[in-house]
Amino acid sequence: MFGAVVVGIGTAGWVRIRDMLAPLPGSPAEKLNVRAFISRRKLDSQQGVSQVTAEEAVSREDIQVAFICTENVLHEENVRTFLQAGKHVCVEYPMTMNYKAALELWNLAQEKGVILHEEHIELLTEDYKELKRAVEGKLLQEGTLHFTGGALKPGFGFPAFSGIARLTWLVELFGELSVTAATMEEDSGNNYSKMTAKLLTSDDRPLMWIEERGPGLPRAKNINFQFDSCTLTEVPPAPRGAVGLFMQDLIHFSAKLAGQVSPGELHREKIRILHCLRLAENIQQLCKR
Repeated sequence: MFGAVVVGIGTAGWVRIRDMLAPLPGSPAEKLNVRAFISRRKLDSQQGVSQVTAEEAVSREDIQVAFICTENVLHEENVRTFLQAGKHVCVEYPMTMNYKAALELWNLAQEKGVILHEEHIELLTEDYKELKRAVEGKLLQEGTLHFTGGALKPGFGFPAFSGIARLTWLVELFGELSVTAATMEEDSGNNYSKMTAKLLTSDDRPLMWIEERGPGLPRAKNINFQFDSCTLTEVPPAPRGAVGLFMQDLIHFSAKLAGQVSPGELHREKIRILHCLRLAENIQQLCKR
């Protein structure tokens, strides 16, 4: 069994506790036992789980795993703290707000002999799986992914990082990418922002990623992918999966802890995560010019 602490009790933290208390029967997630949670606020017990300090969690021998569910800007500091203590870590994306720090954390995890896992539930959704099937075997000519959503609270970071789930979709669908240009429009008075990034596939096919946020904007992914044989203008609809997204991610992380994921798959995942973080950093730098 692996004893776990959950750091941050927002929606994600609450769901992590819930899923560990009632894991999918017969799955590797049954090996996780939630021992405590950490919050900057003084809280009563959550779902029967008691609060501890970070210092206590780091030193406790019955806690081997940390789930980092804080605001994005605090991820790096928390991940580093628990890796330094020799704990396995599962962190909500993005792991860090820059590429260099992420590389340091991966190296630290390797040095300590522990698992570092970045959650990417967007790759586990049924609509993504349908889109992946629809794209399979087709030759891209050009494409656009335009995400809209409500205004973000402070602490989520630059849109290329807070929206890295969309960038991850593009990398998973079309392979390694490079950034050729990026711009940022902002109206801070109205809490509105629009980031536009121009990308190229390895065979020089143009992709555009737009991340647009503001009060009242509907949460939606609008696509236009032109292929040699057809054009896709919407994400194929798909019924919701039987197992929740966070539970699927919990099972994947637990399988890593149990040594059930091959070194090759672990390496591919690490390369993709670092590639996306480097792209996000490049986009941010171009927007600031």
